Amino acid sequence: MAAKKLGLGVDIGGSGIKGAVVDLDVGVLAGDRLRIDTPRPATPDAVAKVVGRLVAHFDWTGEVGLTLPAVITGGIARTSANIDPSWIGADARRALGQQIPNPVEVLNDADAAGLAEVRYGAARDVAGVVLLLTFGTGIGSALFVDNRLVPNTELGHIDVGGTDGEDLAAAAVREREGLTWAQWAARVEQYLERVERFLWPDLIVVGGGVSKRAAKWLPLIRHRTPIVPAQLQNAAGIVGAALAAAENRGY
Repeated sequence: MAAKKLGLGVDIGGSGIKGAVVDLDVGVLAGDRLRIDTPRPATPDAVAKVVGRLVAHFDWTGEVGLTLPAVITGGIARTSANIDPSWIGADARRALGQQIPNPVEVLNDADAAGLAEVRYGAARDVAGVVLLLTFGTGIGSALFVDNRLVPNTELGHIDVGGTDGEDLAAAAVREREGLTWAQWAARVEQYLERVERFLWPDLIVVGGGVSKRAAKWLPLIRHRTPIVPAQLQNAAGIVGAALAAAENRGY
């Protein structure tokens, strides 16, 4: 029997940094996940030290895939969301690689989740235009054309009636404002209508924690595009990061 193809993915978020070894043949975690709280402040040096601990914990010697809640171009972080503003303009590959003796690939967190869903999950074998939207603290987006990623889309920030899209319809807004599922679904519908003015996707995949409870809100939304919940859920970022490293798909 052929040995499993394994990778290591680390998903850096505003509250936690999570890592695991991934079975890249099937897109599942090959062992237990380790989570460490994101340091405060979440500066490049502080985050790199935590990532170094994670990689050492798994005794990993191959490439490491890393996600950041940031636009990444040429390895440089151009934005920062829920991490320290000192990331903006930082060489993310160099900053994170200082604590890791392995080659690293760095990409946007929503892009990583999208890679996982397209390769292994809800968008597997779907041709045409696929859009992943993650509803959490904000709204992340990943856009694919015939399974090829268009990196660093920021569709969570499109204007919806004078309001930033994620300020209107992120999952955190539902919790913060005490909205019912029906009230929040109405806002998501407004947001999706705006997205569909600019794009004609063949499929929209919705991720984030609310994807686990899709039955409570997806049936309440009128939409033009077929919409399905993500399948990999909380593992998507880790799986996508490991896949990106194995295929040298950092940005």
